[in-house]
Amino acid sequence: MTNVDLLDSLRQDRLLAIIRGTDRDASVRAALTLIDAGVRHVEVALTTTDALAVIETVAREAPADARIGAGTVLTADDVHRVRDAGATFAVTPAVVGSIAECARIGLPVLAGAMTPTEVITAMEQGATAVKLFPASVGGPSYLKALRDPLPTVPLLAVGGVGLDQAADYLAAGAVALGLGGPLVGDAGEGGSLDALRDRAARFRDTVAPWLR
Repeated sequence: MTNVDLLDSLRQDRLLAIIRGTDRDASVRAALTLIDAGVRHVEVALTTTDALAVIETVAREAPADARIGAGTVLTADDVHRVRDAGATFAVTPAVVGSIAECARIGLPVLAGAMTPTEVITAMEQGATAVKLFPASVGGPSYLKALRDPLPTVPLLAVGGVGLDQAADYLAAGAVALGLGGPLVGDAGEGGSLDALRDRAARFRDTVAPWLR
């Protein structure tokens, strides 16, 4: 998958689910349930129990049009481990060395950043897009303020983005929304998959006006 492929698919879906689970099997079930519910982009954080095994299983069992990524990718070693496990993109929480390594080997990367300097640095290092994190610190107005001088930088809103704020972030220009707790809830610990499907449906309905 190329940078263009990932950005295009994010614009078509607008949602990136973030799995941070404490139970390997529950994390796999949560990821596959989300994909079945129409959330085609799933990030498995490396802080998840047996994260590489989760990524490998989900990548093997998910349909071909699903995008399975790895989060909390900090080092060059992490980059190679997640790629070998089957991740098709990486996500970082900050401007770290893994960004340049992803760019070097051609693995799309959503790089975490907060300030204008961090955003520019992440893009200079080869980021596919910038994950504005934690987005809740500044809210939609801060994302819009960043886009004014940096209109060509694709920005995702991640961190504390709830259902009530989702439309505001997209209206402010976010390419997509990264959703952990507000979407995934306790599903990665064995929580209700029916409740997970309901949350996914609510988020999909909310972002529907922005789908291409």
